[in-house]
Amino acid sequence: MSGIAGIARRYPTGVGVESLGRMAAAIKHRGPDGYGFYVGSNVGFAHVRLSVVDLHGGAQPLTNEDGRIVVTYNGEVYNHRELRLELEARGHVFRTRCDTEVLVHGYEEWGSDLLHRINGQFAFAIYDRNRGTVFVARDRFGVRPLFYAQRSGDFYFASEIKAILASGEVDAALDARGLDEVLTFGAARHARTPFSGIACLEPGTYGIWKDGALWLRHYYELDYPEAAEEPPDAVEQLDEIMLRSVGMRLRADVPLGVHVSGGLNSTITASLAASASRPGIPSFSIDVGNPQGDRSDRQREVTEAIGSHHTFSSIGEDTIAQSFPDVLWHAETPLFSAGPVAMYHLAKLTKESGTKILLKGDGADELFLGSDVYKEVSVRRFCMRRPESRSRQRLFGRVYPHLAAQELGHEFWSSTFLDAGESSDLLFSHLPRFLGARVGQFYTPEFTDALAGVDVIGELRASLPTRFFAWSPLNQAAYLEMTTSLAPYGLSSCGDRMSMAHGVEGRHPFLDHRLFEFAAALPTRSRLSGLREKEILRRWASRVLPRGIKARSISSFQPSGTPALFRRNSPAWVDDHLSPDAVRRVGIFSPDAVNALVRSYRAGSVVELPWHQPMVGVLSTQLWHHQFIQSAVTLAPLPMGKASVVLRDNTAIPHATLVANRADRTS
Repeated sequence: MSGIAGIARRYPTGVGVESLGRMAAAIKHRGPDGYGFYVGSNVGFAHVRLSVVDLHGGAQPLTNEDGRIVVTYNGEVYNHRELRLELEARGHVFRTRCDTEVLVHGYEEWGSDLLHRINGQFAFAIYDRNRGTVFVARDRFGVRPLFYAQRSGDFYFASEIKAILASGEVDAALDARGLDEVLTFGAARHARTPFSGIACLEPGTYGIWKDGALWLRHYYELDYPEAAEEPPDAVEQLDEIMLRSVGMRLRADVPLGVHVSGGLNSTITASLAASASRPGIPSFSIDVGNPQGDRSDRQREVTEAIGSHHTFSSIGEDTIAQSFPDVLWHAETPLFSAGPVAMYHLAKLTKESGTKILLKGDGADELFLGSDVYKEVSVRRFCMRRPESRSRQRLFGRVYPHLAAQELGHEFWSSTFLDAGESSDLLFSHLPRFLGARVGQFYTPEFTDALAGVDVIGELRASLPTRFFAWSPLNQAAYLEMTTSLAPYGLSSCGDRMSMAHGVEGRHPFLDHRLFEFAAALPTRSRLSGLREKEILRRWASRVLPRGIKARSISSFQPSGTPALFRRNSPAWVDDHLSPDAVRRVGIFSPDAVNALVRSYRAGSVVELPWHQPMVGVLSTQLWHHQFIQSAVTLAPLPMGKASVVLRDNTAIPHATLVANRADRTS
């Protein structure tokens, strides 16, 4: 794992070493183990390394034998051993044991078809000096990020937006449409960001830049070819795929650990990892005061059963409020909840233990219909057949017990879930979430005018692929969850950005493309049977989990963090950014409307959960605007003299020579 950045010039005017040094400095947290550069007349690359495979031989940027193919790479190719054997059989000679070199020779052998052969999580750029092209690519589900910008034919890319801004050649500006997407969906849809002129490479996509132009192509697209019946050997297929997926993700030359939340997804991941590892695998849990209750008993049950060495930490309201600005700096986008704060501190806890890799259960809910949204859409359709039935509406309480406990009543269930759209609407499953954000009502008239004619929900509806229309309602919901929530929020804002803030690599066995394709072809009743989610996963788990562990889920509800941020003794930065003057200067929200909501909340007049997200959304937007739009990202460049690798257009230096030269410079 690592961080990557680069610049490609339309004309051979050179890439400044200071620009590359500043880009590397902006993402040094992603790669604390070293850094390197490629500096050319047309193209320059920067790389910061988190070394987990071939610790002494994998420094980047890395080239082929004659220096004509240069790569900077962030990620893991889990099947690199198998690909290496295939490439060696075709005559390729390897100098290292790292998976990075597989990309170099794989690109030489197969070109863009290499992407179909990779099983992994990645974002990388390859400079093909023979063709004068820069080839960029991102993994199928978007586990690893890649952002880019184009200015006057020049091309900029990086693992994080702050690195592009740190180049000194791309200015930060607000994209009103992108921000409106964040405040409607919870995250901007790929490829948009809240920054004007800065895009996110879509998952399953590659691009080719040449002579000032960028061409984009999809190499992988989500599909749901649902079968009428479950295959008789479905559980055996699931067993084979999961065991291989976990086994591949245990490949590393450094210590790795597992996240234990107490729920089914992480329990499966932790159990399989523990059974395939040496005794006492490290495990980690974090608690942020979830109102659903203490999960420590469940976590202890799991960790004792798998024999892990467990580390637990509890995050209080003070910590949430104090660390929120740092969390937002790494997320680079406004947020709606404290979910990323928890993941930020989970990564910190992991790093402090000396562990560099953390296996997690992300993706299981989206593949096996385990998220609340799937049960919710089933109950909504059931209730809409008899909307007057209050007994049917009580089923919502089984989906959302934290809401039922507040005794919100018939009017709340109706307005929130039954009045949010017709069942024939293609976005039916997610309309309560999209329409319930409520942040738009705080916009100033001027910001609303800037969005004149913009309908981000309508644009999403119009962008759905043709095959979407043939899928069942639950598979339509799964696609929307994968593309509007998991990729841009769960794997990015709440995933990669939080773990890599501390130089910790997250690995996700459920996000193996073979597993996705297996799950997508199952009948939906194999995944959601009534209100029993992840049905086939539970059947299989009952066979493989240690005796005494129950295959149970935990609520997907996450605390918003609102009390920590808006209590009367909240940190000074909160009032600084929510004062009428500060809100007026930014110009997105109405100062009077924001002030009225904050006063009502602090007076205890606003208690409904639907208002928690807008509160955090407004505050985080104000803070994000201050951090990135009003303030320049200025950093001292990482010094070229201390780099592990420095390559130039006229050099083709074998890796062993690079290491020797580095040793000479530091001796």
